[in-house]
Amino acid sequence: QVQLVESGGGLVQAGGPLRLSCAASGDTFSNYDMGWFRQAPGKEREFVAAITRSGGSTYYADSVKGRFTISRDNAKNTISLQMNSLNPEDTAVYYCAAHMFYSGSFIYQFQQFYDSWGQGTQVTVSS
Repeated sequence: QVQLVESGGGLVQAGGPLRLSCAASGDTFSNYDMGWFRQAPGKEREFVAAITRSGGSTYYADSVKGRFTISRDNAKNTISLQMNSLNPEDTAVYYCAAHMFYSGSFIYQFQQFYDSWGQGTQVTVSS
């Protein structure tokens, strides 16, 4: 299975941008649909965005639609999450996740359909 390492988290002021990256290794990256999830303190982990293996389709949670953009570079084995117009409600640990395409259906908004997870990166948005 693929191993995932997130980077790019940090402290940002409300209204500002931040870009997260996730580097994959250990398997053929183009075999994986990818997603971002986040977990705020005291809350359940929730879906943020997902992208299919080719990058041809992207999906977003309603709370981030129009502000966040997910992308991938299969040549560099990376995905990114460009986050704009951040607000304090976006404060959370952000996780990168991978779904192996031959493991079954890709129901992107549910965690149980992902096979590998990164360790997470903290994003803090100050008001």
